[in-house]
Amino acid sequence: MRSKYVMFGSALVLVAAVLHLIHYLIFHDMHHISIYLVGRIAFVPIEVLLASLIIHHFLESIENKHKMEKLNMIIGSFFSEIGNDLLAVISDADPHLDHVRHKFVIKDAWSEKEFDDLEIFLKGYIYKVDMNKIDLVPFASSIISERNFLVSMLQNPVMFEHESFTELLRAVFHLTEELEYRGDLSELPNSDRAHLSGDVKRVYSLLAREWLTYMEYQKVNYPYLFSLAMRTNPFDKDASVVVTE
Repeated sequence: MRSKYVMFGSALVLVAAVLHLIHYLIFHDMHHISIYLVGRIAFVPIEVLLASLIIHHFLESIENKHKMEKLNMIIGSFFSEIGNDLLAVISDADPHLDHVRHKFVIKDAWSEKEFDDLEIFLKGYIYKVDMNKIDLVPFASSIISERNFLVSMLQNPVMFEHESFTELLRAVFHLTEELEYRGDLSELPNSDRAHLSGDVKRVYSLLAREWLTYMEYQKVNYPYLFSLAMRTNPFDKDASVVVTE
């Protein structure tokens, strides 16, 4: 690939040299050629500034914005299809959540600071899951039924633009495989349930943080989506999709 660029660049220089030679043979005016040649060379740094820095940065910003919009549409699909239900079931099995549940009730009036404070809290939160509070049979069935959906998301090249969400997808897919390989989930020994609790806690911690990030994105960019998200908040037991005020 590099040799092609070298050959292409060399060809352009050769063409320029031939054209200047033709100009000289016709007009015999080396002074005129020198003036324009030096003038054009002097303008090269400005062209580089305009093309490489300003225009490139502008186009890159537009491209990144489009990528983020596509990515967040995919993330929204994930939470609609499986994420919210998964978060609701797992968080209900958190024995300490009732003491901090109020922190997750996000309001329309929240500023960036409130989101930042909750993000810091989630990074330091010790995630616990009481596996006895999760009925593994319907839990596994609901996740396994979304296996093809998860695979399609993992295969989407846009996902590579978001490392933390890709990590969440891998964790959910791993949990799906763990549950799918087991036969009778209703008769698992305590040692195996303890093993599964580690996989569930991994999903819980990653899912909660990605949920918060997506809620902030919706609040800033799509208030109507944010409104529905808060009326179906998986952490809020009083949440209702019906608007009463």
